[in-house]
Amino acid sequence: MESKVQEQTTATNLSSEAPGTLTTKSPSMGDQPWQEWLAPVVDILAKVPEYAGQFFSEYKQPLTTLGLLLLAIISVKIIVAVLGAIDDIPLLAPLLEMVGLGYSAWFVWRYLWKASNRKELLAEFDAIKNQMFGDNA
Repeated sequence: MESKVQEQTTATNLSSEAPGTLTTKSPSMGDQPWQEWLAPVVDILAKVPEYAGQFFSEYKQPLTTLGLLLLAIISVKIIVAVLGAIDDIPLLAPLLEMVGLGYSAWFVWRYLWKASNRKELLAEFDAIKNQMFGDNA
């Protein structure tokens, strides 16, 4: 009985291939599921540029508006940060306030104090308005 078991085990362990040849691995059941999932993923990823192009062409106006709104918010935050940094510099904020008050006083004295100067200011304003928008009067 021992000889039968020994003959069966030696017969199943022998290979009929020639020595030195490379064997190819047959696809096992463990390799196929990820390949089945990989094909649709690759197809979807290949179509991403097409989908993105369609999306941007379809929603061009809202995306432009959203981009401009985001740019405006970022610009305001940067300006507020710069003004806050300038305000933290000692003696610079009071100096700028004095310059602003001085210019405001000069503007009132030059253009708003007398009626003839107010007419001159309105004439200059109308000239600038006509230059920008044209003569529609």
